[in-house]
Amino acid sequence: MKNGPKTKRPRPPRRAASFNVRAKSTTVPSAYRVSQNAQKNYERYLELGCAEALAGNPVEAENYYQHAEHYFRSMSAVREKPIGVRRED
Repeated sequence: MKNGPKTKRPRPPRRAASFNVRAKSTTVPSAYRVSQNAQKNYERYLELGCAEALAGNPVEAENYYQHAEHYFRSMSAVREKPIGVRRED
């Protein structure tokens, strides 16, 4: 055996990171998916607000209720604007 410098094996080339891992579904409109996510978040923050109110923490309860109101307004905005229809004001 030689006691000289070790030679490194060449590394295989690195692949670029893929940021779009999931394929987008074209069967469900994106507005519907947004509405579903808003609905889930709305219900979650309402539950958290009720739990804090029952625990006797009105400040945290109000914080969660304000978050729930935001998602409620988001759902209302999506429902008011039909998909693919432009309004001329």
